[in-house]
Amino acid sequence: MTISIEQAWELAKQRFAAVGVDAEAALRQMDRLPISMHCWQGDDVAGFEQAQGELTGGIQATGNYPGKARNATELRADLDQALALIPGPKRLNLHAIYLESDTPVERNRIEPRHFSNWVEWAKNHQMGLDFNPTCFSHPLSADGFTLTHHDEKIRRFWIEHCQASRRISAYFGEQLGTPSVMNIWIPDGMKDTPVDRLGPRRRLLEALDEVIAEKLNPAHHIDAVESKLFGIGAESYTAGSNEFYLGYATSRQTALCLDAGHFHPTEVISDKISSAMLYVPRLLLHVSRPVRWDSDHVVLLDDETQAIASEIIRHDLFDRVHIGLDFFDASINRIAAWVIGTRNMKKALLRALLEPTDKLRQLELDGDYTARLALLEEQKSLPWQAVWEMYCLRNDVPADAGWLKTVRAYEQQILSQR
Repeated sequence: MTISIEQAWELAKQRFAAVGVDAEAALRQMDRLPISMHCWQGDDVAGFEQAQGELTGGIQATGNYPGKARNATELRADLDQALALIPGPKRLNLHAIYLESDTPVERNRIEPRHFSNWVEWAKNHQMGLDFNPTCFSHPLSADGFTLTHHDEKIRRFWIEHCQASRRISAYFGEQLGTPSVMNIWIPDGMKDTPVDRLGPRRRLLEALDEVIAEKLNPAHHIDAVESKLFGIGAESYTAGSNEFYLGYATSRQTALCLDAGHFHPTEVISDKISSAMLYVPRLLLHVSRPVRWDSDHVVLLDDETQAIASEIIRHDLFDRVHIGLDFFDASINRIAAWVIGTRNMKKALLRALLEPTDKLRQLELDGDYTARLALLEEQKSLPWQAVWEMYCLRNDVPADAGWLKTVRAYEQQILSQR
């Protein structure tokens, strides 16, 4: 006998109610948790500058799967396909190199008008936009330094680029009615052991202070800074380390970005969330999947993704944590990569919402670690999939791998013609 999604949902509600979880409330909460999808999965981080060169800054997109977007119109069409297969609220995260202009524009001269088509597209989708200055893949970043550069003229260029980016971010927030989170990441560092570790960091501190000096409406714009342990070509020294940016975000009260791939392989960002939240007003999470290094593989529904989601839900951080994705796999269908990764992040959030957290917390306070472990493990076998399928049904998206047929059809009709 085949059980329908509706029948499975009714049974699942009863199973979760038996352990004190309201599955209907979990679905309502899902609608409070947008995931910011990253535009750069669709074109391998190439962007649309007319003079765009090869990727630099320790960034690599590997693979040559056919059909990548060649311009903003194609990228938006590909995003439309992906968005239609993912349930619940979404956002889009843009880099500065995804501007649209008939003539070349220097990065320190970018303006809101260069992103007006993105804003109109976002309005049509009733979704917010986030933003990033692009401090890599540029002649003035060729030696591996931007905001830390010892040459004041080059450093000034990147300061102006970040200042211009903040104004674009604020424009997004004002136009779309939801604050844009603008994240600053720089590749600055050295391949071999430096003599002066302090100088670049002092210059970075001063440059960032100048970047964020202009007061912008927090209802429109949120500043974030992102650390990294190392990068390709900067293995021995990264100016923007975790310690540097944690100190900066704490002292300046900006948001702190934690990227799942930017730490030692034995470190996980899920364990850092609760500590950082004691000191910074907001967190931006870049959920990715490192494989031995910051390789930005497609997000899986694995232990760390689940742990990240659980930290957000268990501590009621809905309004202080912004969830973004950051991977770029050019070895598989790029639209499928978006769908797989984003659906997995949403599944992890739903599973966390279906946990009897209050009961588990009380067991922990009572010192009953046996019951805590038993309940945590039994929880994994409860029918969360039936709740997920109902969420998909209510959002008019495929509840199972049937979405892949849509992607394959689009690949045959559109992507194969590029």
